Amino acid sequence: MSELLKIVEEEYNEARAKFPSFKSGDTINVHVRIKEGNKERVQLFQGTVIQRKNVNTNGETFTVRKISSGIGVERIFPLLSPSIEKIEVLRQGRVRRARLYYLRGRQGKAARVKEKINVKH
Repeated sequence: MSELLKIVEEEYNEARAKFPSFKSGDTINVHVRIKEGNKERVQLFQGTVIQRKNVNTNGETFTVRKISSGIGVERIFPLLSPSIEKIEVLRQGRVRRARLYYLRGRQGKAARVKEKINVKH
């Protein structure tokens, strides 16, 4: 039984390796495959990661929030979903908590997350 678990964990780690590391507060681009009839296309979903759930398990998900025409839109993506083609990290955010639900009640400048500045010594 433990051999089967090891095989599944190895496959999971290989699948996770194709995505960059990101955390809540980061601004990311998620390239999502969308099927319309018999055609398939890639659509970008750009926004701020407000949470990651079940990190380091097979059922890991992350929630991305963006403002579209003045309305907040949130999408929950399973990390190992076959519909996710690519994830790009655009900016790293400087936040002090793992769940950024407080962004839901904010608008405009108040809804922004400060950018993390990497200082190399």
